[in-house]
Amino acid sequence: MKPERCSFCKGTLREGHTEFMARVDNEIVVIRDIPAYVCERCHEAYFTPDISRKMDTIIEEARKGSLCMKPLAAGEVSMQV
Repeated sequence: MKPERCSFCKGTLREGHTEFMARVDNEIVVIRDIPAYVCERCHEAYFTPDISRKMDTIIEEARKGSLCMKPLAAGEVSMQV
């Protein structure tokens, strides 16, 4: 079921794609090209339950070390004062 409006800004949602990043132990996992309903105004993404389950499976496979991932250049900065 498609959500009607963005719950943050009340903008219109359109079918599109997004990416999701998560820290898994000491690594960052980026899932790209995720089908989602994306707000035209603030770009908040909404996922169907099926897509959310698939994302959870990918993160769990990364946690177990059974996911083959392409290396990604990244940098980390702390703003801790």
